Amino acid sequence: MTPLRVVVVGGGISGLAAAHRLVELARDEGWPLDLVLVEATARLGGTIRTERADGFLLEAGADSFISEKPWALALAERIGLGARLRGTDDRFRRTYVVRGGRLHPLPEGFLLLAPTRAWPVLASDVFSWRGKLRLGLDLVLPRRSAAGDESLGSFVRRRLGREALERVVQPLVGGIYTADPDHLSLEATMPRFLALEREHRSLILGLRRTARVGETAGASGARWSLFVTLAGGMEELVTALAARLPAGAVRLGTPAAAIALAPDGWRVRLRDGAPLHADGVVLAGPAPRMAALVSAVDPPLAGLLDGIAYASSATIALAYPRAAIRHPLDGFGFVVPRVEGRATLACTFSSVKYPGRAPHQFALLRVFVGGALQADLLGQEDRSLLRLAHDEVAALLGITGEPVLSRVWRHPGTMAQYEVGHLDRIAAIESRLEALPGLALAGGAYRGVGIADCVRSGEAAAERLNSSLKGR
Repeated sequence: MTPLRVVVVGGGISGLAAAHRLVELARDEGWPLDLVLVEATARLGGTIRTERADGFLLEAGADSFISEKPWALALAERIGLGARLRGTDDRFRRTYVVRGGRLHPLPEGFLLLAPTRAWPVLASDVFSWRGKLRLGLDLVLPRRSAAGDESLGSFVRRRLGREALERVVQPLVGGIYTADPDHLSLEATMPRFLALEREHRSLILGLRRTARVGETAGASGARWSLFVTLAGGMEELVTALAARLPAGAVRLGTPAAAIALAPDGWRVRLRDGAPLHADGVVLAGPAPRMAALVSAVDPPLAGLLDGIAYASSATIALAYPRAAIRHPLDGFGFVVPRVEGRATLACTFSSVKYPGRAPHQFALLRVFVGGALQADLLGQEDRSLLRLAHDEVAALLGITGEPVLSRVWRHPGTMAQYEVGHLDRIAAIESRLEALPGLALAGGAYRGVGIADCVRSGEAAAERLNSSLKGR
């Protein structure tokens, strides 16, 4: 049997997940596969990057994935990384919020947009009394009657008030999407809360009722914490996936320039001019770059892809002697509301959150800057970003002295922005793809930005392509 050739464009986690799933399917179903993965840069993994320095384990990008979304966890276990998985130390499962230059614990039971318990909110210093009373109005407000998508910012103001948006929701959601909540699609980013309003009217009542249903379902207890990582850092996942691809399948430093339909499938033209024949193609890079590749094949599809906006950010690692930090670091980190007027978005206490991140008697912090609301900050030099990050965390955590280690990693144009109407755009993209058999898209631009979402996207693209190719 003649092998089927599939070309995967993009060596981030979505492309790697797609390539690995194709290998699994070909093996399980007994068809020969000729796989080529082309990556424009000199390394695999995209924003996933782990470094070691002076006994510290540093993550340039994502430091974990969410266990509630099972795809990354299942993949890690399937490729032999089960013994390497590490959960968080949930004794410290607390998030702080900055208000008035001080850290205040997020009220216990506050789930991203809304509280599930009254007393922690009433006792909290995160909200004013007016803000607390406005939160309570959710209990009596009617459902939204208008149809169509709504921005996350509009939804939270309408149900919970401006203070809830500014003090908690914006910084928490900003930590996920680095986005402006007034532009984010509620339907695409927080569909659970949209469903709660539709089914229960009140978010607070809906969360309480669904929590009770979960309690009476007899769950025996989760095996993993909400956040899961790997003992040697997230790049272990990248390395393990790459090792399971056929020898010679990966071509680094090989940008794709265009794709074109051919009588016998597809042609992928590389930047050096060399064409690759393919029976199927998975495009797993950022949507605007993939738009350029398909512009000659399907201009409307290219326009839809190019219309997906992206934000840029930077991750800053700072390490200090533990004795130099007055704060007890009894949480996973803190978020910074935009209304505080600070440069940083958030800070994770990495050496508290996960074991093995710092030598004994040292603390490792990860600070985040940039995003859609503070894009101008990324025009500064690394030295200036380091100074900004150090000055702010030093003031908030009571740090004396300079960091013993510091790093800056920039992530230009890597975070897709799911703006209002995003799911309509995705439906239109998927409709265009139906007329292009043998072509699939994967990545964080479509139906989820996290590691688990990207794994699911890559594997789903591989399965759709597998079905299409089997039909031949």
